[in-house]
Amino acid sequence: MILKLLVIARNTFTEAIRQPVYAVIMAFALFLFLMSPSVTMYTLDEDIKLLREIGLSTLFLSGLFIAIFSATGAVTEEIETRTITTVLSKPVSRPTFIAGKFLGVAAAVGLAHYICTIALLMTIRHGVLENVTDTHDWPVLVTAIVVLVTTLLLTAFLNYTYDWPFGAAGTVILAILSTLGIVFLSVVDSEWRVNPAENHFEMFEIYGSVLLYMAVIIIVALAVMFSTRMNLVLTLVCCTSAFLIGLISDYLFGRFAETALWAKVGRVIVPNFQVFWISDAIYEGASVPAKYLAVGVVYAVLYSAGILTLAVALFQKRQVG
Repeated sequence: MILKLLVIARNTFTEAIRQPVYAVIMAFALFLFLMSPSVTMYTLDEDIKLLREIGLSTLFLSGLFIAIFSATGAVTEEIETRTITTVLSKPVSRPTFIAGKFLGVAAAVGLAHYICTIALLMTIRHGVLENVTDTHDWPVLVTAIVVLVTTLLLTAFLNYTYDWPFGAAGTVILAILSTLGIVFLSVVDSEWRVNPAENHFEMFEIYGSVLLYMAVIIIVALAVMFSTRMNLVLTLVCCTSAFLIGLISDYLFGRFAETALWAKVGRVIVPNFQVFWISDAIYEGASVPAKYLAVGVVYAVLYSAGILTLAVALFQKRQVG
């Protein structure tokens, strides 16, 4: 069963990163990271804080839409085109199919999230040119340009010579080269000197990225569940609604949870995405403790497991033939 699960997850991952919408969303997110220092330079003494918030928002929204479109393509399209009958006609159980699809989409979203996190770290390190005397962080700019240009050249070569899918190959190459780039920047300061102590990378962005990925994992589970019974549009609407309601869960349910039963039920059923958003810590200058990170991870894992259980129950009676 484990082998079948891994095969389904691998195929789902490959199909997800080959989708054009995957590359388009990630390219647009990288463009927003590139433009964010210019957008945030017109505030008063809040430039870096706003840059952090815009960066984390971009990171989360890109993962949100990639998760929805990838999960829908992984489940809904197979049901509508009836290719799912080929899989289920083999000794593959429906719970294994749902779990494999979830793991594959989560891995695809994780790859995009990882690349965008590196872009976020580069953006935060470069910072905002608040004064006329401020200068660009040239190691960051040169590294980013080298990574992007090399990725495009290698991807074009592999696509032309070996007919590799442009989007999938470019994503994998970008992940490898961006990893090398962030390792280089972690030991080089803004003056091109080997000085790891002045790399200006903080654990705050790492913790924030991990928490946001946990939120995206919940979205993946919800998208897989909705796509077992709904089409792309309805899945998008339901996931977006769950996301928006989850952002204000404390306001909608939390203040009535002590006296009203409906509020207690709503607080349990609706995911509280405010747990994964650290905007208050950004503006208050507070740190994110490791204990809080662990609680967020456990909450996301348990909630996703419950949603996947419901997804399996909904899919058991679905007619796919």
